[in-house]
Amino acid sequence: MESLNRATKAWQSPPGVAMSGAYRKVTLRLIPLLFLAYICNYLDRVNIGFAQLEMGKDLHFSAAAYGLGAGIFFIGYFLLEVPSNLLLQRVGARAWIARIMISWGAISALMLVVHEPWQFYLMRFLLGAAEAGFFPGVILYLTYWYSGPRRARATAFFFTATPVAGIIGGPLSGWILHGLTGIGGLRGWQWLFLIEGAPAVLVGLLVLAFLPDRPATAQWLTDAEKSGIQRELDKEASHKSVHSTWSGFKDGRVLLLSAVYFCFVLGSYGIAFWLPAVIKSTGVADPLQVGFLSAIPWAAALVLMVLGARSSDRTGKRRLHLGAAACLGGAGLVIVSVGSANTVLTMLGLALAAAGVFTALPLFWSLPTAFLSAGAAAVGLAVINSLGNLAGFVANFLVGWLVDSTGSSAIATLVLAGFLLIGTILMLLLPRVIADSPSLDARRP
Repeated sequence: MESLNRATKAWQSPPGVAMSGAYRKVTLRLIPLLFLAYICNYLDRVNIGFAQLEMGKDLHFSAAAYGLGAGIFFIGYFLLEVPSNLLLQRVGARAWIARIMISWGAISALMLVVHEPWQFYLMRFLLGAAEAGFFPGVILYLTYWYSGPRRARATAFFFTATPVAGIIGGPLSGWILHGLTGIGGLRGWQWLFLIEGAPAVLVGLLVLAFLPDRPATAQWLTDAEKSGIQRELDKEASHKSVHSTWSGFKDGRVLLLSAVYFCFVLGSYGIAFWLPAVIKSTGVADPLQVGFLSAIPWAAALVLMVLGARSSDRTGKRRLHLGAAACLGGAGLVIVSVGSANTVLTMLGLALAAAGVFTALPLFWSLPTAFLSAGAAAVGLAVINSLGNLAGFVANFLVGWLVDSTGSSAIATLVLAGFLLIGTILMLLLPRVIADSPSLDARRP
């Protein structure tokens, strides 16, 4: 009788309460694995910033040569981003995300064989081509499971892997450069690529083994939970305005969002790829000290990212939170420019810059998923991410050229701050129905 009463109470529970258990399962099963994958992804993407501390001297690379090599990654990334997302939709997220991770991990590890500039450029291009589709693929994958504000929170949690990778990667990279140089006949930067490339391969195998493609194939969900999740997704899809797969190429909102994202990404990669060099330029010579100091801006980013996501979900004011975060990032870069000879002032500026920029990025991705349905999202998200990530090429080449031309990073950081301001202005052109959305409390069943 007691079990019957419990069953009756569960049947009478409001739909939102009943579904919260299903989404708790989804989050616990999916997000930690995706979080770990993104840590590997970001670590392999930006560890070139630490490798450059030794690699540039050993191989006689100028700042401009390094900037070109770091940036050419995004050319391969740009060319294969949309095809990659379309293939993910065709072959399934599990197999395709695993393929991306295994191939990029192997190429990243093989960076240890680079000795000439052309080899550096080629390997960076291949790394970008191998990695293309990972990030927009995961964003697309989350639309298969979460609707509305639930997806915004899942995306924000996934994004926290970026500062966590910085917190882990900075001290780890500094220790590798400091302690492993000469071991086995390899330089520290060679060990760096080998040690930090291997985990991507291992996590890729975990993805292949444990990541389900869609709710219907998740053995750990009950039939009622599967149908409940799908019902919420279908209800949301019926209200989205863009459904055609190829609309992502021509929808004005997609192109405007691409421009906004370009400006924000330019600021983020200006920080991520050049952060160790900026710290070193203040007089910090030991790579281990550079590594530990580089963790501070990422820790600040982690705190503000969580607080910003919660506030944005609670109020639904995406435009306000995005703009405030981007402006904070720009202000931080201005402080870095002014205090470039002072370690304390530079670290303060880097902390504010990283916190602002990396809080803005996850908030941004709540905008396109608000109006792109599943088919259009495969192309639209890839278009936004690929066009936006061309900023990675521009940022690295521009910063490298400006540093070589002026002998200082101060002008470069001011230019990056200007792009963050431009992105904020462009965001004001977005229709309010996209830029702001109902709060989580308002949309909860």
